[in-house]
Amino acid sequence: MTNPGAQAETQGEARAEARVEAQVIAERQLCGLVNGMADQIAEHLRERAVRLGLTAPQATALRELAGPMTMRELAERMSCEPSNATFVVDKLEKQTLIERRPHPSDRRAKQLVLTPEGAALRERLLGLLAENSPLAGLTEKEQEALRGLLQRAISHPG
Repeated sequence: MTNPGAQAETQGEARAEARVEAQVIAERQLCGLVNGMADQIAEHLRERAVRLGLTAPQATALRELAGPMTMRELAERMSCEPSNATFVVDKLEKQTLIERRPHPSDRRAKQLVLTPEGAALRERLLGLLAENSPLAGLTEKEQEALRGLLQRAISHPG
């Protein structure tokens, strides 16, 4: 004779294991989709950067430099270390696309500012990035929803 309590406990454990397994599969699939999207966006940026004679990090810096900002701010926007951003900015400065200027309120800091040539190149870059974007299949509202969901997921780890 089987113990009904033990049998119910075993069934409950099996259901819990199945839920965990389903969650693991769902997370793996979602991670694959997010990584795939990130890869497509990165490749799209690389292709457009090459057309303008830029590297992908240089194009990223120009894309993110919407106004005067410090090296630290740019590094945060580029999702890289300040030393990496400095290397990229040095190259852009040699191409006369960016200038370092004194910060208006912090005499220890410098602000990065696009030159007129840099601003023109940034506009061309933004136009190229808008063409056939990997996110073009989503409406503006869907992109907003995706952004909100990703921000919520990132701000609530575990």
